[in-house]
Order: sequence, then structure tokens, then C-alpha cells
Amino acid sequence: MDLIALPAFDDNYFWLLHDGQQALVVDPGDAAPVRAALDRLGLQLASILVTHHHGDHTGGVAELRTATGARVFGPARERIPQPFTPLTGGDEALALGVRFRVIDVPGHTAGHIAYFADAVNGAPLLFCGDTLFSGGCGRIFEGTPAQMLASLDALAALPPDTRVCCAHEYTLGNLRFARAVEPGNAALADYLRHCEALRANGMPTLPSSIGTERAINPFLRSREPAVTQAVRAHAPSATGEVAVFAALREWKNEFR
Repeated sequence: MDLIALPAFDDNYFWLLHDGQQALVVDPGDAAPVRAALDRLGLQLASILVTHHHGDHTGGVAELRTATGARVFGPARERIPQPFTPLTGGDEALALGVRFRVIDVPGHTAGHIAYFADAVNGAPLLFCGDTLFSGGCGRIFEGTPAQMLASLDALAALPPDTRVCCAHEYTLGNLRFARAVEPGNAALADYLRHCEALRANGMPTLPSSIGTERAINPFLRSREPAVTQAVRAHAPSATGEVAVFAALREWKNEFR
């Protein structure tokens, strides 16, 4: 299997997984870059996986389905271009012979889901849309801080070698915020330098890994004493795990 991040819009990635003949694509907000890649590589699109309803993740679904006959999988609780196979946490989606387990991850949107496979090319694989980013997490538009914290806990519990395929190249901005929160984190400093070098060479910073994110991502580390202390210095009224997480997300919203 080959895994390719297809750049789109200003900072999106549409993930394309293929076996040399057939392919699946995740969150295709625009059909054009997907069709170009399929043509270039001589692939037939068999499946489309959708994590949530936002247009930059669904805008190309109808065109791709019409052009290729691909089967569409998506969150049962959200409005996805019909027809599609509706999924909720605990369901499975079989695509390219890979069995993906569906994880409910509400927060960014109310019905957001993620797709997890135990082994693709020898390592676990996660398509998490806009829930978990490298060094960050999605804005909370439709869910609650408690839901987002629980969703991130569910993803953080996956094996540390799980490849994290999120949908945006937000990494450098996220890491600059993470350094403001946790300036003494040596792993974070090293990872920032690594990601800066990748971007300087025109390379994506993704996929990351769950192990890396546990070490550097403040939104997976909000219970760590250093992170909690930094948040409470910024928002003294934040008490309790959910309040600290909510204050951390608000701090990020305002960070420049």
C-alpha cells in the first residue's frame, strides 16, 4: 500500500491510499486533485471515507462518486452527500481489503468520526479529520470541551506507532503555540526543528504518530503538571480537567 498526502486549497490534505490498482481517498473537498492523482498513477477509486460534514472535506464527494462509482462511507449523524454508508463508533468500514474501525470523536462537529486500522504496511493507521492535528486539535464548533477532551483521550489511547493522518498542514503554527504553553519540553523543541526543516524543503509534516503527539501536543497533555500550571497562569479561574482543557483551547483561539 502507498499512502499519499494530496495538497489542496491553502492547507488541506486529502489522503490517498492505494495498492497500485485501486485506491481510497479520505475527505476529498475538491475532486480535481484526486482525479489528477488517479489519472497520473493509473488507479481506480474504490472507496471514499468522510470524517465530517464541512465543505472542505465533502465538496468533491459527489463528483468523484459519479465519475468512479466509488462507495462512500461517512458519519451517520451528519449530512453527507447522499448516497453513503452511515457509520458510528464501533462500526467497521472495509476498503481496499483494509478493515477500518470507526471511532466517534465529537467536538469539532457533533458527529465527527475517525477511521483506525490495526495494520497497514506493518503499522496502525488513523484518519482523524479535524479532531487531532500535529501539535494541536480542531476548534470546537458544534461539540463541547468535555466531548473534545474525551475524543482526544480515545485517540491518545491508540498504539504509539499509529500514523496520524489529519486533514490540515497546521503543524508549525500549532507547535509555536505549544512552545508558549510548555517551553521546557525538549521533545517539542526537537520536533519543531524537524518540522521546520520539512516545510523548508516543501515536504509535509504529516503523518505524525500517536507517540509523538503524546510527547509534544498540549491538547493531549492538558493533565500534565507543566501544561496545567501554564493554563492556570493564563486563566486563573480554570479548575478541573475539562475547564483547563477549555481554557487551553480558548488560549489557542486567541494566540498570534
